[in-house]
Amino acid sequence: MAEFYTSEGIKALRKLRQLKPELFKSFVDFDEAVFKDGAVSSKMKHLMAITAAHVTQCPWCIDVHTRKALGEGASEEEVAEAVFVAMAMRAGASWAHGCIAMHSLESKD
Repeated sequence: MAEFYTSEGIKALRKLRQLKPELFKSFVDFDEAVFKDGAVSSKMKHLMAITAAHVTQCPWCIDVHTRKALGEGASEEEVAEAVFVAMAMRAGASWAHGCIAMHSLESKD
């Protein structure tokens, strides 16, 4: 089985860019626009992305957005808090979805 989570693995995106260059460029342009300062600062957006990347478990996004957040002036403590927010969100989702299991227990016929 191929190793996907390596520095070499992400190079497979080149094929995606070759196959659909206009869509690839559209995504890159959109991504750049999203992370510019707006009502929410670029630093805060990258901290939000760190949280989302931990929830979605994307190792490349974790790496990229951590580096970008630091470049925008985020502290190590802010990055750590973003990770803890992700932990709370994942745990909270499991807890909230526990109601599904509890409903299933009630209707076990």
